[in-house]
Amino acid sequence: MFEAVKPFLLLILLLATELAFTQDSLPVQVSKQDLPDGKPNPTRIFMAVGASVVGYGLGLTELSHAWYKNYPQTSFHFFNDNNTWLQVDKAGHVFGAYTAGRMSMEVWRWAGLPRKQRIWIGGLSGTAFMTVIEVLDGYSSGWGFSPGDIAANLSGSGLLIAQELAWNEQRIHLKFSFHQNTYADPVLNQRANTLFGSRGWERMLKDYNGQTYWASANLKSFFKKSGLPAWLNIAVGYGADGMFGGTENMAKDENGAVYFNRTDIPRRRQWYLSPDIDLTRIKTNSKLVKTAFFLLNAIKIPAPSIGFSKKGIEWNWLHF
Repeated sequence: MFEAVKPFLLLILLLATELAFTQDSLPVQVSKQDLPDGKPNPTRIFMAVGASVVGYGLGLTELSHAWYKNYPQTSFHFFNDNNTWLQVDKAGHVFGAYTAGRMSMEVWRWAGLPRKQRIWIGGLSGTAFMTVIEVLDGYSSGWGFSPGDIAANLSGSGLLIAQELAWNEQRIHLKFSFHQNTYADPVLNQRANTLFGSRGWERMLKDYNGQTYWASANLKSFFKKSGLPAWLNIAVGYGADGMFGGTENMAKDENGAVYFNRTDIPRRRQWYLSPDIDLTRIKTNSKLVKTAFFLLNAIKIPAPSIGFSKKGIEWNWLHF
């Protein structure tokens, strides 16, 4: 049901392992201390490969334990989930592939891989990682192989690769933010707890009503001669609200009897416009701070936003 959760958990485990191996910190921007293109460092390449293999192995092991153990194996089959959750889950796949590829690309930069090699190997790694998950889904009775997820993964990798090839930098970053909804209605609250979990961490991963995915564009990189701050971005966000089921706000038991029906609640797409900060463009001499900025740049900084949906225009003083 919650396909976007898998790339998130895999991403976290993969990243943690890569950072443990590459303790020098990721070289967010090429500097004099970094290896020039065309002069790979065998030791660092070995460490990068080891980090990826260990991190990915741990991720698949955890996913297998958490998701697949309670569902019997079946023959390989497809599953069309393109119309679920108003495609917020697909936005999660785009973000997951982009972010995993971005982190992998920087690890290969640290290892000294030539420019085009690190772009293609690192850029496609996000899609490669999650394609294996899709294949596992294809053999599980609880899910299925989703072509829509593959298309979303490729979109995230494509955005990353295209920017590196065209500009040798990421002028448009994909980011994530989350706000937890509360429901005064006990029936809605119970439904939310059942679907999304009752704990904050579960809600962040599973509640698509609280997730926003952002395309954050750096203004200075597009207007080089302007006097704009190098770190200033403008972000366009996408989310949705009113969803208490994949395709409708109704649920039936195994006998077909309806036990939850709130089709009176409208399911709405929402678009946002908000200022943002590109943390990787804030100058610092500290490698530790650089690494922290690089990692945190996947999260949208809370800021005011203007929202657009079927219910009209709304102003949010602080959008999480």
